[in-house]
Amino acid sequence: MIPLKDTIHAREFPFVNTLLIALNVVAFLLEVRLGPVQAQKLVFRLGVVPIEVIQVGGYDEYVTLITSMFLHAGWFHLFSNMLALYIFGDNVEDRMGPVRYLLFYLVCGIAAGLTHIYFNPMSQIPSIGASGAIAGVLGAYLVLYPGARVITLVPVFFMPWLIELPAVVYLGMWFLSQLFNGVAEVVLATSQSQGGVAWWAHAGGFVAGAVLVPLFLKPAPRIRRRRPAFADEYYPW
Repeated sequence: MIPLKDTIHAREFPFVNTLLIALNVVAFLLEVRLGPVQAQKLVFRLGVVPIEVIQVGGYDEYVTLITSMFLHAGWFHLFSNMLALYIFGDNVEDRMGPVRYLLFYLVCGIAAGLTHIYFNPMSQIPSIGASGAIAGVLGAYLVLYPGARVITLVPVFFMPWLIELPAVVYLGMWFLSQLFNGVAEVVLATSQSQGGVAWWAHAGGFVAGAVLVPLFLKPAPRIRRRRPAFADEYYPW
């Protein structure tokens, strides 16, 4: 299922969400320009390598929890992530404001990276991509807009079908698929040692976003009560 758009319109221009998309695109274009060999070196340097974070530690390794969010493994990886961020991120930023939204995005990305490390502590393969942080955005969207509708492209027998799904159904199915694949990875004793999708990073980011969203919302505006019209006449103050 490929999401195309949602039915919630942001009230303000999503400055930070747009900036994040632009940064991811620019970073990927720089990766492509480097060429395969140098790009691979960059990925190993700035991606999250669980065994190195655990055994080596230090600033250089911990900072990869952030730098890894802006690298991608290919055009489809980039496109699918940026499409989801474009569709769902503007509404979440609308409810948080730009500064809180940026902090929220980074915190969810770090939580996703830590979850990935926890379930793959011996992996020597770098994990990259904005998927974990974006999963946090999806978790927040589910909490904030459960009744929204997501227009989704579903290929059925090679024919494209457009289906309008409730956000709670689309995002719920997405989360369950990540969780199922993560559990299957553990049960089958597979790991990220051979590369692949960081399922647990997605699940961890989603849960972090759903749990932390109340802490990052804009404060509710104060409602000033107006005094009765006769107040100044009979009770001057």
